Amino acid sequence: MQTSPDRHEYPAHWEADVVLRDGGTARVRPITVDDADRLVSFYEQVSDESKYYRFFAPYPRLSAKDVHRFTHHDFVDRVGLAATVGGEFIATVRYDRIGPDGTPASAPADEAEVAFLVQDAHQGRGVASALLEHIGAVARERGIRRFAAEVLPANTKMIKVFTDAGYTQKRSFEDGVVRLEFDLEPTDRSLAVQYAREHRAEARSVQRLLAPGSVAVIGAGRTPGGVGRSVLGNIRDAGYTGRLYAVNKALPEQQKELDGVPAHRSVRDIDGPVDLAVVAVPAEHVPEVVTECGEHGVQGLVVVSAGYAESGPEGRERQRALVRHARTYGMRIIGPNAFGIINTSPRVRLNASLAPEVPRPGRIGLFAQSGAIGIALLSRLHRRGGGVTGVTGVSTFVSSGNRADVSGNDVLQYWYEDPDTDVVLMYLESIGNPRKFTRLARRTAAAKPLVVVQGARHGAAPQGHAVRATRLPHATVSALLRQAGVIRVDTITELVDAGLLLARQPLPAGPRVAILGNSESLGLLTYDACLAEGLRPHPPQDLTTAASAADFHAALSRALGDDRCDAVVVTAIPSVGEGSVGDAALAQALRSASAAAPAKPVLVVHVELGGLAEALSAAASTAPQAGPDNPPQKAPTPAPAATQPTAATQPPAAEAPEDTHLIPAYPAAERAVRALGQAVTYAQWRRDAADPGRVPEYDDIDERGAAGLIGGLLARGQGLTLGTDETCDLLGHYGVQVHRALPAPTPDAAAEAARTLGYPVALKATAPHLRHRADLGGVRLDLADEDQLRRSYAELTDLFGAPEELRPVVQRMAPRGVDVVVRAVIDPAAGAVLSFGLAGAASQLLGDTAHRLIPVTDREATSLVRSIRTAPLLFGWRGSAPADTRALEELLLRVSRLVDDHPEVVAVTLEPVVVASHGLSVLGASVRLAPPPARDDLGPRTLPAY
Repeated sequence: MQTSPDRHEYPAHWEADVVLRDGGTARVRPITVDDADRLVSFYEQVSDESKYYRFFAPYPRLSAKDVHRFTHHDFVDRVGLAATVGGEFIATVRYDRIGPDGTPASAPADEAEVAFLVQDAHQGRGVASALLEHIGAVARERGIRRFAAEVLPANTKMIKVFTDAGYTQKRSFEDGVVRLEFDLEPTDRSLAVQYAREHRAEARSVQRLLAPGSVAVIGAGRTPGGVGRSVLGNIRDAGYTGRLYAVNKALPEQQKELDGVPAHRSVRDIDGPVDLAVVAVPAEHVPEVVTECGEHGVQGLVVVSAGYAESGPEGRERQRALVRHARTYGMRIIGPNAFGIINTSPRVRLNASLAPEVPRPGRIGLFAQSGAIGIALLSRLHRRGGGVTGVTGVSTFVSSGNRADVSGNDVLQYWYEDPDTDVVLMYLESIGNPRKFTRLARRTAAAKPLVVVQGARHGAAPQGHAVRATRLPHATVSALLRQAGVIRVDTITELVDAGLLLARQPLPAGPRVAILGNSESLGLLTYDACLAEGLRPHPPQDLTTAASAADFHAALSRALGDDRCDAVVVTAIPSVGEGSVGDAALAQALRSASAAAPAKPVLVVHVELGGLAEALSAAASTAPQAGPDNPPQKAPTPAPAATQPTAATQPPAAEAPEDTHLIPAYPAAERAVRALGQAVTYAQWRRDAADPGRVPEYDDIDERGAAGLIGGLLARGQGLTLGTDETCDLLGHYGVQVHRALPAPTPDAAAEAARTLGYPVALKATAPHLRHRADLGGVRLDLADEDQLRRSYAELTDLFGAPEELRPVVQRMAPRGVDVVVRAVIDPAAGAVLSFGLAGAASQLLGDTAHRLIPVTDREATSLVRSIRTAPLLFGWRGSAPADTRALEELLLRVSRLVDDHPEVVAVTLEPVVVASHGLSVLGASVRLAPPPARDDLGPRTLPAY
């Protein structure tokens, strides 16, 4: 490590792992004096043409002076970064700070020259683009605001790296050289470019894991049983289309096969590439396996081995070492302690998991952090029983285990553009990066439904998961996910119910529901369930128990043709004839009527009608058919007689047309209606997301003045709560006026304050135990003159003690209205959050508070005000005067702008805010300042650090 006196301390926080364009990973770190040999070796592998482009002349080798220059940096004015794979350099970048005349300089000079060199074998992988993001972040940290680069016109690849980065730039041509100058301040375009590159790289890294051309199972036992041998058998039995290998170092040298699969003692012995390795050896032997895989060029690992962070501190350190080791070779990891992965595509047919049966191919992407929950979800989706038609199968399945590397965020990147996935179902026990998850969820939900159930909602995350600290309660996080378009459910039953509806039925155009069936009681239950879910049901239509299939067809056709109906729930009871021909006839009638009006969703509520549930889905089953692309699969274990049969136990169904809608069936009205209600809410979110609104500009906002005030206040210390005058001053810069409250330490001071403010006034105790607690009697309102004021002052001191304890203040009376609370806080994990609710018991006791991520648009402010359960109090409930919600929405938008413009404002509370019929009054306010939390979403792309 460098120890020269002119050098600064080694900046370890610049080290990072990045995902490259092809899905592999590389390590980015500062170059030090210890890298001389690596630099020379790297340069020897660069082509003469690339060397010419770098130095503008033939430059076959580096001199000792060059090596010294390129490895000795002060980490301020001269910085070099390298991208490494396997510990060796694959690319370098450096900057040198320069003055206005182009000569070497020190701060306060804010410009630097930048230059890259990428090994030819790694060009086209996006290495230079990633290095530009990281060297740019380093330069900004060191006070450099602008880069300059000189490039030969023929070096089009490097010119493209700069021009595609999205920064504001200037281009000139002189003496045969292209000179590019660009500002390093992130722009909307540069962030969009960064996010797009992140998406392509992470999606590709997951695609390489889910669709490998070859798989090696390392740790496949010599005798039947065991994890490795089971996974090997599952891959083979699923009909995997690629090359499969068994690896076990304990195999006799003469043994060349294991269960009909080519067998080897080491992955090094395999003749040909291995794209994916499934690691099923004891944890203490995994490092040796990772080294062998890395040296053989394996692209990714699924580690099913246990004994990592889930087992305690020692295992946690073993997990960190595993991730660091794998990333050294550019490999990504699913796991450790993973259940495995499945891809049902006929082009792949991969079951690299502990699931003995492959789920039916279908359009649902399934992610589970827990193996046990993954088994339960696969089972529910596979079978017809349990009250839900399970005919809609799975496209891909990922069980991440401890998710030490590949997480739900990565898989979302893949599913967003996967043409084989229409609906995403996720079981999450923790969200490692809520800010990024919310961003990806919003983008995904705009294209396809995303349904999430969260485990560990009321306790700590599982031991194996690295989770960022958050101060937000679970209810707030759930509200923010809903704002991002996520369909939040509470159980895996609801997860499957919603997923099956969304996978094969259109989204409803509104909340109006028609109900028809052959049971009046079941229809009434469905009607009540619709009201409970906020839907608008029509009165149920009772077809009577004598209804025929033709009656159902006619009634459903009429309902679907009614412009006042957005969805239909069909109810059916056993009198239709369980297991009889009537089931098939009824199912055909419902499918026929639904197919004639494919724009509206249809759901069936059935009571113990296994035959109907099967018949509804039989003609449109996605169960794999035997053929050249789908060999017959092993039949699952037959269901007990008391349950409904699984699809695989039924006779093969005829192939259905592609446009046939599968009709989901549910065993209870509330389950069907809850799924429909979630679909209605999501459909409305999709329509709203098409026009999210805008963040308005206000001419009276003084952003520069607020910045100067904040800077001066923070100069006093790292974090502070502002005093009353400072709070009013800062809020005033954003057009938020706070009613003055004058201290009243004595009755005479109270009278003087009232004369200053003007009667009528309010007298309030502001001691912590009485503040905002009018129910305790610490507030006196509408005091019209000095006599009333002095009398009230005496009453307060008699009741609660001396003025020193009460801290009384006098405030001018505001117009009567509805008391509300507005809060904003910057959470280190989720980001800036704006919250709103009514003051008092409504928000404190009942938790009736709504939340939005900052910055808030005008449409979001409107929905925020209306989304609390007590919102009717603002809109003239029981004949009261409606409050000025337009003024309230403007206040919300101004607070949002303040926190968004100045991340040093880490907390704002306005309480109470009295919203009158015309205008509003902010009667209390507090503001806290602190250095803002780091925004890794604005920095260069990185993988979570280990």
